[in-house]
Amino acid sequence: MSWSPRAPLALLILGPIWAQTACAHTLSESYSSWQINSNTVRLQFTVPDLEARRLSESGKEQPTVEQLGRYLADRVGVATGEQRCPRTQGPLALSAIAGFRRFEFVFTCPLMSDIKLHSAAFYDRVPSHTNFARILDSDGNLVEQLLTSDHKEVDVSGRASQNVLESAGLLQYIRMGIMHIFTGVDHMSFMLGLVLISRRVRDLLFVITGFTLGHSLTLGLAVTGILRPNPQYIDALVALTIALIGAENIGDSTHRPLPIALSLGGLLLCFALAKIIGLGVTLPATLLVGGAVFTSSYLMLTGHMGDAGRVRLLMTLVFGLIHGFGFASNLLQMQLPRDRLAELLLGFNLGVEIGQVTVVLSALFLVYVLVRLRLAIPRPLFSDVAAAFLVAEGLFWFAGRSIVLT
Repeated sequence: MSWSPRAPLALLILGPIWAQTACAHTLSESYSSWQINSNTVRLQFTVPDLEARRLSESGKEQPTVEQLGRYLADRVGVATGEQRCPRTQGPLALSAIAGFRRFEFVFTCPLMSDIKLHSAAFYDRVPSHTNFARILDSDGNLVEQLLTSDHKEVDVSGRASQNVLESAGLLQYIRMGIMHIFTGVDHMSFMLGLVLISRRVRDLLFVITGFTLGHSLTLGLAVTGILRPNPQYIDALVALTIALIGAENIGDSTHRPLPIALSLGGLLLCFALAKIIGLGVTLPATLLVGGAVFTSSYLMLTGHMGDAGRVRLLMTLVFGLIHGFGFASNLLQMQLPRDRLAELLLGFNLGVEIGQVTVVLSALFLVYVLVRLRLAIPRPLFSDVAAAFLVAEGLFWFAGRSIVLT
């Protein structure tokens, strides 16, 4: 069974929209630490730079300390019963590790019964935002909670104070996996690149199978602590896989893989040279050289094969290994209950699969509908334009995740 010779305009139109909203593959997230002592509640709120930039009009500039502090102050708070506890200190900017901002607040409560902690930060910017809250009560009990747009308040005086990670059901982790795909625009771009390069249903089955096997393996290895690669390296490599899948499409359509392989491989070697002479590249030179060799070899191999479907099964297995570490990024921020690790890992992975299948089937449905309505353009033209977009998108993200300008 072969694909239709036409392709939809819709995917081409949606691509730039997705690109504007994507800065990293991870879910929108922040971190809060609440300490209850006597009649005071001390809050330290940590914000990744990625989230802080969402407060600017363009989404690219960092807000000032005063702007970010004021934004948080308006959206965090403590209450006892129906009475709000006044903020007696803060926002006070504290030192934080590179890539993060941290603020401290102190609330003084007249009563210490029926305490409710509240955070509405960033849900107005990203509805799927998650805050990972750690709460230490007066008795020294540590509670962990996931604060979401549907669960902005924590009652630390009753049953609701139980660790939400321990009481969370399988469906909640399935939902997290699904949202990881739907809010991870780079993962979505990669999946659509796999659809683009697959000429037949059999080819698509090969690449999706390889990708699934790869990310399932490394997702388990990362969450169980067997392997913990540097998340910055993974972010950059995820972006590189998008550029690589687009470059493969171009080499396949032009039947001239050599210039494409030399160009992309040569670019990675330039990054390696920049690292060696100290021009702000953060990735190791050995990783960049290895990436250049792999990229050139892969593009040359698939470009000279009449039927590269089976080879892509192995290659997308490698890509899946990289993306699997990316999928694990959010789970690594939580202290998952060890006795339920297998169940929760299964739920998250199942959610990822549901999200991937939804993206692929939606793309295929658009192809079918628009071809039936005769609203499609010839596949060669669409393929070249979409592949060029994937290369540009992937390289833009790769450079942004591997270069620090001083």
